[in-house]
Amino acid sequence: MSWTGAVGRGCRVVLYGIVHGLALTKISPNVLTFVGLIINIGAAFLFGYANALNQQRMFFYAGLVIIGAGIFDMVDGRVARATNQVTQFGGFFDSVIDRYSDVALYFGLLVYYARANRFFYVVLTALVMVTSLMVSYTRARAENTIPQCKVGFMERPERIVLVIIGAVFNRMAAILWVIAVLGNLTVIHRIAYTYQETEKKELGMGESQTHPEHTAEAQTEATVR
Repeated sequence: MSWTGAVGRGCRVVLYGIVHGLALTKISPNVLTFVGLIINIGAAFLFGYANALNQQRMFFYAGLVIIGAGIFDMVDGRVARATNQVTQFGGFFDSVIDRYSDVALYFGLLVYYARANRFFYVVLTALVMVTSLMVSYTRARAENTIPQCKVGFMERPERIVLVIIGAVFNRMAAILWVIAVLGNLTVIHRIAYTYQETEKKELGMGESQTHPEHTAEAQTEATVR
Protein backbone atom coordinates (compact mmCIF):
# COMPACT_ATOMS: atom_id res chain seq x y z
CA MET A 1 0.00 0.00 0.00
CA SER A 2 1.31 3.46 -0.93
CA TRP A 3 1.66 6.14 1.73
CA THR A 4 -1.22 8.09 0.21
CA GLY A 5 -3.41 5.00 0.39
CA ALA A 6 -2.40 4.47 4.01
CA VAL A 7 -3.26 8.08 4.88
CA GLY A 8 -6.61 7.76 3.10
CA ARG A 9 -7.40 4.55 4.94
CA GLY A 10 -6.41 6.11 8.26
CA CYS A 11 -8.66 9.11 7.61
CA ARG A 12 -11.57 6.83 6.76
CA VAL A 13 -11.06 4.87 9.98
CA VAL A 14 -11.10 8.11 12.01
CA LEU A 15 -14.16 9.40 10.13
CA TYR A 16 -16.09 6.15 10.62
CA GLY A 17 -15.15 6.23 14.31
CA ILE A 18 -16.57 9.74 14.65
CA VAL A 19 -19.74 8.75 12.78
CA HIS A 20 -20.18 5.64 14.93
CA GLY A 21 -19.70 7.62 18.15
CA LEU A 22 -22.20 10.29 17.09
CA ALA A 23 -24.67 7.65 15.92
CA LEU A 24 -24.63 6.08 19.39
CA THR A 25 -25.72 9.40 20.89
CA LYS A 26 -28.80 9.47 18.59
CA ILE A 27 -28.08 13.14 17.87
CA SER A 28 -30.10 14.73 15.10
CA PRO A 29 -28.10 15.20 11.88
CA ASN A 30 -29.72 18.62 11.56
CA VAL A 31 -28.06 19.62 14.84
CA LEU A 32 -24.68 18.59 13.44
CA THR A 33 -25.36 20.66 10.32
CA PHE A 34 -26.22 23.70 12.42
CA VAL A 35 -23.13 23.25 14.61
CA GLY A 36 -21.04 23.34 11.42
CA LEU A 37 -22.60 26.72 10.61
CA ILE A 38 -21.78 28.09 14.07
CA ILE A 39 -18.15 26.98 13.68
CA ASN A 40 -17.91 28.65 10.26
CA ILE A 41 -19.29 31.85 11.76
CA GLY A 42 -16.42 31.62 14.26
CA ALA A 43 -13.98 31.40 11.34
CA ALA A 44 -15.67 34.40 9.71
CA PHE A 45 -15.18 36.35 12.96
CA LEU A 46 -11.46 35.53 12.87
CA PHE A 47 -11.25 36.79 9.29
CA GLY A 48 -13.04 40.02 10.19
CA TYR A 49 -11.00 40.53 13.36
CA ALA A 50 -7.69 40.36 11.48
CA ASN A 51 -5.63 43.51 11.00
CA ALA A 52 -2.21 44.46 9.69
CA LEU A 53 -0.49 43.21 12.84
CA ASN A 54 -2.20 39.85 13.31
CA GLN A 55 -3.57 39.03 9.85
CA GLN A 56 -1.43 35.99 9.11
CA ARG A 57 -2.09 34.47 12.53
CA MET A 58 -5.84 35.14 12.45
CA PHE A 59 -6.16 33.72 8.95
CA PHE A 60 -4.22 30.60 10.00
CA TYR A 61 -6.55 30.10 12.96
CA ALA A 62 -9.56 30.65 10.69
CA GLY A 63 -8.30 27.96 8.31
CA LEU A 64 -8.03 25.47 11.17
CA VAL A 65 -11.53 26.36 12.35
CA ILE A 66 -12.92 25.80 8.84
CA ILE A 67 -11.32 22.35 8.84
CA GLY A 68 -13.19 21.64 12.08
CA ALA A 69 -16.44 22.81 10.52
CA GLY A 70 -15.73 20.56 7.54
CA ILE A 71 -15.76 17.52 9.82
CA PHE A 72 -19.37 18.26 10.77
CA ASP A 73 -20.16 18.82 7.10
CA MET A 74 -18.79 15.37 6.28
CA VAL A 75 -20.46 13.44 9.08
CA ASP A 76 -24.01 14.83 9.20
CA GLY A 77 -25.20 12.86 6.18
CA ARG A 78 -23.38 9.72 7.29
CA VAL A 79 -24.89 9.95 10.76
CA ALA A 80 -28.32 10.38 9.18
CA ARG A 81 -27.87 7.15 7.21
CA ALA A 82 -26.35 5.28 10.15
CA THR A 83 -29.27 6.20 12.44
CA ASN A 84 -31.98 5.90 9.76
CA GLN A 85 -32.82 9.61 10.02
CA VAL A 86 -32.58 10.43 6.31
CA THR A 87 -35.38 12.83 5.35
CA GLN A 88 -36.13 15.15 2.46
CA PHE A 89 -36.16 18.09 4.87
CA GLY A 90 -32.70 17.10 6.11
CA GLY A 91 -31.29 17.39 2.60
CA PHE A 92 -33.02 20.74 2.13
CA PHE A 93 -31.83 22.03 5.51
CA ASP A 94 -28.24 20.95 4.82
CA SER A 95 -28.25 22.78 1.49
CA VAL A 96 -29.61 26.00 3.02
CA ILE A 97 -27.14 25.94 5.91
CA ASP A 98 -24.27 25.34 3.47
CA ARG A 99 -25.20 28.55 1.68
CA TYR A 100 -25.20 30.47 4.96
CA SER A 101 -21.80 28.99 5.85
CA ASP A 102 -20.35 30.07 2.50
CA VAL A 103 -21.71 33.59 2.83
CA ALA A 104 -20.46 33.87 6.43
CA LEU A 105 -16.86 33.09 5.42
CA TYR A 106 -16.86 35.57 2.56
CA PHE A 107 -18.56 38.18 4.73
CA GLY A 108 -15.72 37.83 7.22
CA LEU A 109 -13.25 38.47 4.41
CA LEU A 110 -15.30 41.46 3.28
CA VAL A 111 -15.01 42.95 6.76
CA TYR A 112 -11.26 42.38 6.80
CA TYR A 113 -10.64 44.01 3.41
CA ALA A 114 -13.00 46.89 4.23
CA ARG A 115 -11.19 47.59 7.51
CA ALA A 116 -7.87 47.43 5.65
CA ASN A 117 -9.15 49.96 3.06
CA ARG A 118 -8.52 47.53 0.18
CA PHE A 119 -11.49 48.45 -1.97
CA PHE A 120 -10.53 46.28 -4.93
CA TYR A 121 -10.52 43.11 -2.80
CA VAL A 122 -13.82 44.12 -1.23
CA VAL A 123 -15.30 44.06 -4.73
CA LEU A 124 -13.50 40.82 -5.61
CA THR A 125 -14.72 39.10 -2.44
CA ALA A 126 -18.28 40.27 -3.15
CA LEU A 127 -17.96 38.81 -6.65
CA VAL A 128 -16.75 35.50 -5.21
CA MET A 129 -19.67 35.48 -2.77
CA VAL A 130 -22.18 35.95 -5.59
CA THR A 131 -20.37 33.37 -7.73
CA SER A 132 -20.48 30.72 -5.01
CA LEU A 133 -24.23 31.22 -4.67
CA MET A 134 -24.74 31.11 -8.43
CA VAL A 135 -22.79 27.85 -8.78
CA SER A 136 -25.23 26.23 -6.35
CA TYR A 137 -28.30 28.00 -7.75
CA THR A 138 -27.66 27.03 -11.36
CA ARG A 139 -27.45 23.36 -10.40
CA ALA A 140 -30.57 23.50 -8.21
CA ARG A 141 -32.57 25.37 -10.84
CA ALA A 142 -31.34 23.18 -13.70
CA GLU A 143 -32.29 19.99 -11.86
CA ASN A 144 -35.89 21.19 -11.79
CA THR A 145 -35.79 20.73 -15.56
CA ILE A 146 -33.20 18.01 -16.26
CA PRO A 147 -32.19 14.98 -14.17
CA GLN A 148 -28.69 16.15 -13.20
CA CYS A 149 -26.39 19.14 -13.62
CA LYS A 150 -23.14 18.30 -11.83
CA VAL A 151 -20.86 19.62 -14.56
CA GLY A 152 -18.16 22.13 -13.74
CA PHE A 153 -15.22 22.03 -11.38
CA MET A 154 -15.78 24.69 -8.73
CA GLU A 155 -18.35 23.04 -6.47
CA ARG A 156 -18.56 23.68 -2.74
CA PRO A 157 -15.92 21.15 -1.55
CA GLU A 158 -13.38 22.61 -3.98
CA ARG A 159 -14.19 26.16 -2.87
CA ILE A 160 -13.86 25.27 0.82
CA VAL A 161 -10.52 23.52 0.26
CA LEU A 162 -9.22 26.56 -1.61
CA VAL A 163 -10.34 28.93 1.15
CA ILE A 164 -8.57 26.72 3.70
CA ILE A 165 -5.40 26.78 1.59
CA GLY A 166 -5.61 30.55 1.20
CA ALA A 167 -6.09 31.03 4.94
CA VAL A 168 -3.46 28.58 6.21
CA PHE A 169 -0.77 29.58 3.71
CA ASN A 170 -1.69 33.28 3.64
CA ARG A 171 -2.50 33.31 -0.07
CA MET A 172 -6.12 34.41 0.12
CA ALA A 173 -5.87 37.12 -2.56
CA ALA A 174 -4.70 34.60 -5.18
CA ILE A 175 -7.33 32.08 -4.04
CA LEU A 176 -10.11 34.63 -4.49
CA TRP A 177 -9.01 35.15 -8.09
CA VAL A 178 -9.04 31.40 -8.71
CA ILE A 179 -12.54 30.97 -7.25
CA ALA A 180 -13.86 34.00 -9.14
CA VAL A 181 -12.59 32.79 -12.52
CA LEU A 182 -13.27 29.06 -12.19
CA GLY A 183 -16.54 29.66 -10.37
CA ASN A 184 -17.94 31.79 -13.17
CA LEU A 185 -16.68 29.28 -15.74
CA THR A 186 -18.62 26.62 -13.82
CA VAL A 187 -21.77 28.75 -13.95
CA ILE A 188 -21.35 29.27 -17.70
CA HIS A 189 -20.70 25.54 -18.20
CA ARG A 190 -23.89 24.66 -16.33
CA ILE A 191 -25.93 27.15 -18.32
CA ALA A 192 -24.59 25.72 -21.59
CA TYR A 193 -25.12 22.14 -20.43
CA THR A 194 -28.69 22.84 -19.34
CA TYR A 195 -29.40 24.54 -22.67
CA GLN A 196 -28.12 21.50 -24.58
CA GLU A 197 -30.08 19.05 -22.45
CA THR A 198 -33.33 21.03 -22.66
CA GLU A 199 -32.90 21.35 -26.43
CA LYS A 200 -32.55 17.56 -26.71
CA LYS A 201 -35.60 17.09 -24.52
CA GLU A 202 -37.72 19.54 -26.49
CA LEU A 203 -36.53 18.06 -29.79
CA GLY A 204 -37.55 14.60 -28.64
CA MET A 205 -40.97 15.87 -27.57
CA GLY A 206 -41.39 17.61 -30.92
CA GLU A 207 -40.61 14.43 -32.85
CA SER A 208 -43.15 12.50 -30.80
CA GLN A 209 -45.82 15.10 -31.54
CA THR A 210 -44.89 15.17 -35.25
CA HIS A 211 -45.42 11.42 -35.61
CA PRO A 212 -48.23 10.53 -33.21
CA GLU A 213 -49.04 7.39 -35.19
CA HIS A 214 -45.55 6.06 -34.49
CA THR A 215 -46.05 6.57 -30.76
CA ALA A 216 -49.45 4.90 -30.91
CA GLU A 217 -48.05 1.96 -32.87
CA ALA A 218 -45.17 1.60 -30.39
CA GLN A 219 -47.59 1.63 -27.46
CA THR A 220 -49.83 -0.96 -29.14
CA GLU A 221 -46.84 -3.18 -29.91
CA ALA A 222 -45.59 -2.88 -26.32
CA THR A 223 -49.04 -3.84 -25.05
CA VAL A 224 -49.19 -6.89 -27.33
CA ARG A 225 -45.77 -8.05 -26.17
